[in-house]
Amino acid sequence: MKNLFAFLALFALSVSVFSQEKQQDSTKTEILDEVLVKAVRVEATSPITHSNVTKQQLAKRNLGQDIPVLLNYLPSVVTTTDAGAGVGYTGIRVRGINAQSTNVTINGIPYNDAESLGTFWVNLGDFASSVESLQLQRGVGTSTNGSGAFGASINVLTDAVSNEANGEISNSFGSYNTRKHTVKFSTGLLNNHFELAGRLSQIASDGYIDRASSDLKSYFLQASYVDNNTLIKAITFGGKEVTYQSWNGLEDLELLENNRTFNTAGMYTDDEGNTRFYDNEVDNYNQDHYQLHWNERYNNNWSTNLGLNYTYGRGYFEQYKEDEDFADYNLEEITIGGETVNTTDLIRRRWLDNDFYVVNASANYKKNALNMTFGTSYSNYDGDHFGEIIWAQYASNSEVRDRYYEGNGRKKDFSTFLKATYRLNDKVSLYGDLQLRNVDYKTSGLTSDRVTFNVDENYSFFNPKAGITYKLNDENNFYFSYARANREPNRDDFENNETVKPEQLNDFELGWRHITEKFRININGYYMLYNEQLVLTGNIDNVGNPIRTNSGDSYRLGLEVEATVKLTDKFLVQPNFTVSSNKNKETVASIDGELVNLGKTNISFSPEFVAANAIVFQPEESFQVSFLSKYVGEQFMGNTDAKASKLDSYFINDFNIVYEIKMNSIFKSVVLSGLVNNVFGVKYISNGYYYTYDDTWSVPGSTITIEGAGYYPQATTNFLVGATLKF
Repeated sequence: MKNLFAFLALFALSVSVFSQEKQQDSTKTEILDEVLVKAVRVEATSPITHSNVTKQQLAKRNLGQDIPVLLNYLPSVVTTTDAGAGVGYTGIRVRGINAQSTNVTINGIPYNDAESLGTFWVNLGDFASSVESLQLQRGVGTSTNGSGAFGASINVLTDAVSNEANGEISNSFGSYNTRKHTVKFSTGLLNNHFELAGRLSQIASDGYIDRASSDLKSYFLQASYVDNNTLIKAITFGGKEVTYQSWNGLEDLELLENNRTFNTAGMYTDDEGNTRFYDNEVDNYNQDHYQLHWNERYNNNWSTNLGLNYTYGRGYFEQYKEDEDFADYNLEEITIGGETVNTTDLIRRRWLDNDFYVVNASANYKKNALNMTFGTSYSNYDGDHFGEIIWAQYASNSEVRDRYYEGNGRKKDFSTFLKATYRLNDKVSLYGDLQLRNVDYKTSGLTSDRVTFNVDENYSFFNPKAGITYKLNDENNFYFSYARANREPNRDDFENNETVKPEQLNDFELGWRHITEKFRININGYYMLYNEQLVLTGNIDNVGNPIRTNSGDSYRLGLEVEATVKLTDKFLVQPNFTVSSNKNKETVASIDGELVNLGKTNISFSPEFVAANAIVFQPEESFQVSFLSKYVGEQFMGNTDAKASKLDSYFINDFNIVYEIKMNSIFKSVVLSGLVNNVFGVKYISNGYYYTYDDTWSVPGSTITIEGAGYYPQATTNFLVGATLKF
């Protein structure tokens, strides 16, 4: 089965090559490429709030850091990284919305993990080097293939077909022994129809945080057939990541102040009482993707897209654990020297082995005033979860690699959608979007805590959207949209609360777009009204996953402003800011053994003010200097407005320089790039966690609520430099 898509791709390509011999035009090829994401993207004038990012924009800072970090300066975006330097495990929040509610597609194929709903960019190291374009939709956005968009969407299109043969060799180096090595090639169109392209990459870093190393190997291979009316792509990509764990953060405030790079992961005490660190406290995961896309244009009115996907993921994280109870690992007590032994030091691995299948089909009809897309999607996920003991000080009745827990999760997702834009006249366009979605989720076996875990849930969701765009003139248009979205809980939500409910969102967006040659501005107001929103509690589980809970009624009310101002032919500025109010309408918490109604409180990880700016100086086409600034206001890590849960605001600045040297030798050009992150060395924290527990033992007969918090310090001043040879 794992080779089925590769076989189908080669078969389809061979059939197409021998059956069609027409000439094609490059413009039409580009249009066909765009069909890959037609079902999930919106056009410039659509009543959906969005930002587009091109390949060229990504390339300027693509020196090894992950995609979330490269998107840091978009409106309403806040990013973070466990290792502190933008390599390894990174995260992105949009309007305060967490990764589990941010929908990601690659060529229209869902990328979010089906069970956790999270997005793990670490599994696709250097993926930015294979991205043709990217669209970030804020709010509910448009219907997607597969899972419903909820809060934000990132839609990625991989490399387009290249007409001309080309190649790249790219190397970069920087702080914390960070380095990236990339080789890319394209044959260009052979016989005017066939292209083969690929990429190999390695990224490595020691990380800002102690031992928070990353070793990321990845690949991308694409075979394409192009005709006037046909585009077939067979794509395989994937990666292997080995990252030393740094998800614990720092709870010790003294360490945070005086030794902020300290990493508690892997720490243990040896027989002599010395503090030591286990050298293989790592996350080790492989992920391979196989996609086949067939786009066909039948005439000026009709086109279709068929997409197939298979993803195979497998890997584990490894931990050294001290004084573990035998009972937690299904081990029997033993007697040594007449003494009963029921605890042991051990090394464990917790595994995930999963298969993910997707079939997408959509059609587009365009005639006169009507532009309509409709389609369906089906996905099937099968994931095995199990734990192994690979070493124990006292092995009891165990054997090497005995599984102390086993479980399985299965998820089927079926959706169908219809969306259309209808131009009433030269001024007014109407937008409608309907999605029906059915989710079936079942689990069996045990959790990692050896607790029986049986979920059998089926959800049916209806997600309607409607909008209107008014074109005042060539320079100004206004839009309004309403969207309804529903989202199911993830696996961790069920583990923490078996009665967890799906979340619902009503999203209202009102905006103005003004475009002239020297000045562009987008102003958007939004009101996101939630019911049972799954918000971050601020706490994390024992593997670093954020814990969420239903919050009842809540809302996000905000204003986003994004502008580009061309001061001269050589200078431009690109400011954006978001001001918002993000509230739980009523919060009830247990404090000192009593339920307390706290009234209206702030939603966790939702700063009220986020701003960014880019000052760009480009004296000539081949030379560009940028000064980038980012401000994130204070935010709470929990939902009770507790002072102990507050993250301070921060203001950081980056400096980016790009210079391309044109050549007439074997190389077409050499691109030199430099990036200085956090120029002024700000000691800031972009993420953390907050928890409480009840102390019922210190003072007999009373309950005292104890608070705790952990923090993820980010790197101070650091740099990356690189050179790309193009031929």
